[in-house]
Amino acid sequence: MRTSKRIIQTCLLVTAACAIIYFAFAGSTSAMPKRYTLLSWNDLGMHCYNRNFQDLAVLPPFNTLWAQVIEVGDPPRIVTGGVTVTYSFPDNTYSVGKSNFWDYDKQLFGVDLPPNVGLHGKGLAGTMDLRNDHYVAEGIPLTEFRDSDVANPYPYQLADIVVKDTGSGTELARLTVVAPVSTEMHCDFCHYDGAISQIATGRIETNILTLHDQENMEEYPVGHTGSLMNRRPVLCAECHASNALGSAGVGGLPSLSKAMHEKHADKVSQDLNGCYSCHPGPQTRCLRDVMSQKYGMNCINCHGSMENVSQNPSPWLNEPRCDSSACHGSRYQLDQPLYRMSKGHGGIYCEACHDSTHAIALSREPNDAIKFEQLQGRTGTLSKCTVCHATQPMGAGPHGIKGRRPLPGIYLPLLLD
Repeated sequence: MRTSKRIIQTCLLVTAACAIIYFAFAGSTSAMPKRYTLLSWNDLGMHCYNRNFQDLAVLPPFNTLWAQVIEVGDPPRIVTGGVTVTYSFPDNTYSVGKSNFWDYDKQLFGVDLPPNVGLHGKGLAGTMDLRNDHYVAEGIPLTEFRDSDVANPYPYQLADIVVKDTGSGTELARLTVVAPVSTEMHCDFCHYDGAISQIATGRIETNILTLHDQENMEEYPVGHTGSLMNRRPVLCAECHASNALGSAGVGGLPSLSKAMHEKHADKVSQDLNGCYSCHPGPQTRCLRDVMSQKYGMNCINCHGSMENVSQNPSPWLNEPRCDSSACHGSRYQLDQPLYRMSKGHGGIYCEACHDSTHAIALSREPNDAIKFEQLQGRTGTLSKCTVCHATQPMGAGPHGIKGRRPLPGIYLPLLLD
């Protein structure tokens, strides 16, 4: 009996001690400064642009960074005011001289841009704009060449994203994010001098325009006001609609996607190497995500053949879905037609945790892993709940994943549950 009484007294003392420590801990946390988490990503797994704009342009230099700022708490809160989010490229501070885009911007796009400023007014460093629940820097005129090595392409460029309190200027959070960019579009594989119809103008681009004049003036006469060779530089999207550029094109002509994929469907192999004939590319290898690296999937698995792609009625806006019955199904429902625009858990964008289309973690590229290591101390999909939650949640999380209770002693209040 005496032993039992001592055990009960000991238990009561331990409980009381735990309660004192717990409430002391709780009281101290209420006075702790707020913590913030920065989630940031590039909207696409790769942005490509022309290496030379002298003759024609498919795409301008145009990278876009997104960010969400989270006030850590239970529950976390998405911050949309009182902070300033900036971006910069420490080793890529200028683009003029690395690209001749600014020599032809007015002829191609009708605007005479200041040096190193993109089509939406952004430079290589600046402030991101608030767009409802996120911050964005759209149309950054980034090139694939670092200041420290302007001779060799470096497609997985690194941006520094920083959040500061607008009033005090105090830094609240920062993150290192990949901004992928490449000019590796290998028209030269097929359009070198003498390869097609004995055309030999001395440049790949003028070979293409000469062939275009020969073949398409009769097939698609509408919209063609004379020879393309005589009105260089030519913006392809001026005639062929491009949702990527928001260009309506000319009625009666196929979209740029349809024209390119349909015309070349029987010219390249129907595999990843065929796709890399135009998309970056045998060296860049822009498809680098977990599905390609771990499961051996390639472009064809999701997009189908080039003929299939050419039949897409709204390319860029209508793309394969993660939640299709053939893929992840109902467990991974998108709330928008496009993965890159979709949100899930707590209003966080899918790309914030999983990363960009074609770069979904784990990526092959070490630079893609940097931000995940900074956020959670390891590579791979952002899955450490306490990056945003003040304490480990116990309920169901994203995709039905449940939080796990830490071992006793790791988190003291759990001893009192």
